[in-house]
Amino acid sequence: MDRYIPPFEMTNKMFELAAQIMEQLGKLSNVNELERLPRLRKVSRIKSIHSSLAIENNTLSIKQVTDVIEGKRVLGPADDILAVKNAFAAYKELENIDAFSLADLQKVHGIMMDGLVTESGMLRTGDVGVFDSNGKVIHVAPPASMAREQIKQLFNWVKNSDAQMLIRSSVFHYEFEFIHPFRDGNGRMGRYWQSALLASWKPIFKYIPIESVIKDNQEEYYKVIKISTSQGKSNVFIEFMLDVILKAITDIVNDTTEHYNHLSVQINKLMQVLETYPQSAQMIMDKLGLKSRVGFRKNYLNPAIEAGLVGMTIPDKPTSKSQMYFKI
Repeated sequence: MDRYIPPFEMTNKMFELAAQIMEQLGKLSNVNELERLPRLRKVSRIKSIHSSLAIENNTLSIKQVTDVIEGKRVLGPADDILAVKNAFAAYKELENIDAFSLADLQKVHGIMMDGLVTESGMLRTGDVGVFDSNGKVIHVAPPASMAREQIKQLFNWVKNSDAQMLIRSSVFHYEFEFIHPFRDGNGRMGRYWQSALLASWKPIFKYIPIESVIKDNQEEYYKVIKISTSQGKSNVFIEFMLDVILKAITDIVNDTTEHYNHLSVQINKLMQVLETYPQSAQMIMDKLGLKSRVGFRKNYLNPAIEAGLVGMTIPDKPTSKSQMYFKI
């Protein structure tokens, strides 16, 4: 088979959206990205999981999803709860996977769909179709006998293409849904793998909940898949996804900026003297020139801990006399 090149054409809108995305990414770097904001990282990850599963008709609320992830007891459909647990485990794998590996794709599908389908981690052996939110067929996938070769060709293209990753990942997402390589779970895997590809380019994408914006524009999402299929090229889908990515990044920029703006002067002072290695409360107070331990805890230490900026050496015993603190 000749080397496959997915059909699409660059448009002025794509160039404009890509430029705006790069501008927003620059702003995100100016607020230290999300590495210094574990609370926002957690919120973003929960949004990704809840939104991607909600698109697949998972009934759990975002609070219930949060509770499942935190190990709390949740009342709800067993499969919906299992889907959240699986998705959380799968998203943790973003730290380890090779985004250009078919084997890793199958590995993550195995985690994502474990206990939900009999063929988790396996390419499909039967024919399937793509349905919209109303259950209407919008695409009949290629025969199962072609799926393995097609997905191999797609991985080969996305690995070797000279196209910018914003474009490549969007093309991959569309082509993945067109091929529909698995019996079930293709929607959540297509969205997941676009994030994986983007994260291989810019690690910050591990924590940008693109899926949340897709969920807010779910009807349009299915519409552009259908239009792209009818046109025989993914232009419309690429433009849609670039707009989604731009909105998702802009939301994160606004959230992180607001977060930093709300940090008190005292917390900023604390972060300037805190080290990445453990220090006692007295050592930190001495650096700040403070005498009141009560005032230190109330105005400096506790707000910084709540913001996810300061860690404790003995987190299970926050008031321990041996407790020491470090910059996260």
